Amino acid sequence: MQLKLEHFNIKIGQHKVLLNVADARELGVNPGDRVRIRGHQSLSAIVDTTDDMVPPGTLGLFHEVYEHFQDWDKPVEVVPAYRSKSVSVIKKFMDKKPATQDEIKILVNDIVEENLSDIELSAFITSSYIHGMTDDEVEWLTRAMIESGDTIEFDTHPIMDKHSIGGVPGNKISLLVVPIVAANGLLIPKTSSRAITGAGGTADLMEVLCPVEFSSQEVKEITEKVGGALVWGGATNIAPADDKLIRVEYPLSVDPYYQMLASIMAKKGAIGADNVVIDIPVGPSTKVPSVQEGQKLSRDLINLGHRLGMNVECAITYGSSPIGRKVGPALEVREAMKVLESMEGPNSLIEKSAAIAGILLEMGGAAPRNRGKEIALETLRSGKALEKMKQIIETQGGDPNIKSDDVQVGQYTADIFASADGYVIEFDNKWIIEIARLAGAPNDKGAGVSIHKKMGEAVRKGDSILTIYAEKEFKLENALTTAQRTNPIVVEGMLLRRVPGTYGFQ
Repeated sequence: MQLKLEHFNIKIGQHKVLLNVADARELGVNPGDRVRIRGHQSLSAIVDTTDDMVPPGTLGLFHEVYEHFQDWDKPVEVVPAYRSKSVSVIKKFMDKKPATQDEIKILVNDIVEENLSDIELSAFITSSYIHGMTDDEVEWLTRAMIESGDTIEFDTHPIMDKHSIGGVPGNKISLLVVPIVAANGLLIPKTSSRAITGAGGTADLMEVLCPVEFSSQEVKEITEKVGGALVWGGATNIAPADDKLIRVEYPLSVDPYYQMLASIMAKKGAIGADNVVIDIPVGPSTKVPSVQEGQKLSRDLINLGHRLGMNVECAITYGSSPIGRKVGPALEVREAMKVLESMEGPNSLIEKSAAIAGILLEMGGAAPRNRGKEIALETLRSGKALEKMKQIIETQGGDPNIKSDDVQVGQYTADIFASADGYVIEFDNKWIIEIARLAGAPNDKGAGVSIHKKMGEAVRKGDSILTIYAEKEFKLENALTTAQRTNPIVVEGMLLRRVPGTYGFQ
């Protein structure tokens, strides 16, 4: 069938075209089927249909398909196409049948090339979420994800890296760990994510201080120049299949376990990491609710690292309350910079950062066994970590002289006050994050929350226990309403409840 082309300047994240229902009926295709477009360049695309957006005789091209056409004023021939082989691979996962390494490689390539529909991707995600994957399949998936994008090959080794499983508000430790490690002569190219459901990923935080979007080659150059980098992984084309899977996982609110393993280790493999520390926060409101589950995750990550030729250690950490007292990009940056400048800051932030950095120093041979944390703390106290952070900021295009007090936070604020005397006995991390997001974080860099009372601290009635910051007044009102309704910080007296005896008193 000969059809003229019409361009919709809309990016939808997959190769898709729009056919009038009359033309689709003539071709014998339905929504979700594929057609091959034969013109000056031949390619296949997923079909969607419409009654009115394109007239009969016209093929609507979304941007991802349009990019393949230079001369789109001429009609093209459109014919039905076979489904991708990846669809049969997905069916194997659905039927809980083993897949081969070549099949998984084909599947990952089709994900990266945007040749699969959201329905097909959802089927793969859901089936692996329900049925799981074998150790071999996880290794093959990880290797395929590494090979599908850019990789960095350093001339100097060892290459260090860290990753946090996440789920804890205020987990800003990369802003301390990276300069500590780099200040001790090791290379640590930290590619980080932006927040998906949190109040600020490391890339969101670092963007307060300097640009974070660089190519893989630029990341290599920055790291070789100053020893470390803190950049957004999404700009590097490192393990690009991961971002495309996350796009479909997000509305399903699922994070398949074995895909999570592959996602973490693919990014480490792509930068050529030799030694990796993985922070696994555990607690009732984290992604890993118990120490036992943390130990299982540790074993699986260490095993996958071994298969890929990486030395992996895991740190199971306390995750039941925020790290530090600030949540939200600018607020967290101020808190981290204050520690670098003067060692002034919450003990939870300093201790966790030094512990993780210390493990990396020991793994990289920059500290003797069991002395890594001590050397990490000395690197902070001496100002060497601050000086290294300034170098990283400058090399990434920021102002190296910026100080914690220069970082601007939201101008609109509101406080939550304690309604009774007592002690902080519980944090609801999910609501802390939600309140910060309602205030505008992470897109509004100055939005977030400041926590005035931590676990076990005494509270007097009328004390401010939480301050909300926002850049826009209406967002502050939304966040305040939610904070008052949800009670994210629980304050109780030491006597929680009196249970009377049945006998009574005479």
